[in-house]
Amino acid sequence: MHNFAAVLEHNVGRYPDKVVLTQGERRLTNRELSTRVHALAAGLRELGIGRGDIVALLLYNHIEFLETVLALNHLGAAFLPLNYRLSPTEWEFILGNAEASAVLTEPEFADAAAGMPVRHRLILGGGQDGWHSYDDIVARHLGETVPLEEVGPDALQRLMYTSGTTSRPKGVCITHANLLHKNLGHIVEFGITSSDTTLVCGPLYHVGGLDLPALATLHAGGSLILTRKFDANEVVDTIERERPTNIWLAPSMMNALLHLPGITERDTSSIRFIIGGGEKMPVPLVERIRAAFPSAWFADAYGLTETVSGDTFNDAEHMLSKVGSVGRPVVHLRVRIVNDLGEEVPRGQLGEITLSGPKVFAGYWRDPEATAKALRHGWFHTGDIGRLDEDGYLYVEDRKKDMIVSGGENIATPEVERVLYEHPDVVEAAVVGMPHSRWGEVPKAFVVLRTGAALDAEHLRDFCRERLAKFKVPAEIQFIDELPRTPSGKVLKRDLRTLPVIA
Repeated sequence: MHNFAAVLEHNVGRYPDKVVLTQGERRLTNRELSTRVHALAAGLRELGIGRGDIVALLLYNHIEFLETVLALNHLGAAFLPLNYRLSPTEWEFILGNAEASAVLTEPEFADAAAGMPVRHRLILGGGQDGWHSYDDIVARHLGETVPLEEVGPDALQRLMYTSGTTSRPKGVCITHANLLHKNLGHIVEFGITSSDTTLVCGPLYHVGGLDLPALATLHAGGSLILTRKFDANEVVDTIERERPTNIWLAPSMMNALLHLPGITERDTSSIRFIIGGGEKMPVPLVERIRAAFPSAWFADAYGLTETVSGDTFNDAEHMLSKVGSVGRPVVHLRVRIVNDLGEEVPRGQLGEITLSGPKVFAGYWRDPEATAKALRHGWFHTGDIGRLDEDGYLYVEDRKKDMIVSGGENIATPEVERVLYEHPDVVEAAVVGMPHSRWGEVPKAFVVLRTGAALDAEHLRDFCRERLAKFKVPAEIQFIDELPRTPSGKVLKRDLRTLPVIA
């Protein structure tokens, strides 16, 4: 039985009255969660949703998010978490590409989601015209049970869209076997047991919030505490009140916590490990983390959506002696550094990071060309540049080509460039990342205008705001006469990063 939803049935048998999900004043035991999951599964089945279907979740962090994940998997269906920071145009593309059967959202997004290309629309709270009420569905079917659908290891557990390096997001096919091996890797790496509790303050649409290590904690019989959105003060208050044992923090989230007044005086002693990653961590920053979380192992990490994330972790013993490293791979995962010919390079030399193992994704949704490019000879070619030291510790030296990581979010520069090119006055455009004190990086655009055009930067940014998520809109636009190119016509983005700013 590879179905992830079997974990809940197992935990009900072992720990029926244990509180497994907490959000504010709401608390659900395993038995209560199972009752609600069965009721929801019965309601979804009544709508015609079952094996092979895909249902999108456009939600902040809610208990209902996880109930729906379990109910869909229980039926043999898959879920598609939508980034709520994207624009409606981007949501529509993803739903159309995935051919999603339904979408579940909350009132804040109802207007934007009303025209989405799906058969069924579900909403938290009371029903409204054109929508099925989630609460009514669960209430109507309480007490019903639904047989657990048996699925094979290669069955789709979820579909997650990533910006990748193309102008359109790609669907990453994550199977039940991928998730189970990821959970196993994290349970072994961190010694997660039923005594552990994960504080989930990152978004559940992201592998960080969902998988580092939340679903592994559930798998081991542990508990989750949810915050609707990230708020630094609420996170520390929750740590002191609820005493979770672990947490995932993107660099921007960690930065916000470390800047809270009196953070070193707060009682964070329950946290035994923090999963980080996304930026190089200098020794002074690691020391500040240790001062704020004196009982915690800060596990600097490397991972991708395509591997359900959490591929390597720096161990507690080497937090400082191997600072800058993202550690060694989890169990059942191999890491190789290769040259352009796909040949493994000696230790210490730079090359492309490649990964192999059962947690590596099955391929890109309906994109055989991208799949064949990424998965070659049993290895996933990440496009990231790194090196392994003599002890097998991984150092990531560069990111995917043209990728910007802003506040933990991936921004594919061709995606922003595509929108800039849609403006009639834009002849050429190239986007790079520029440093930002809060977000790590933000997009900067270099634009060549058509002769005679009178277009200012703010007007062009407004044009982008209508078509892109806010965090993808260029923070700065610089107009130039021509883009620097190689003899073959390729834009030299490294040259753009060194151009002087024109006032």
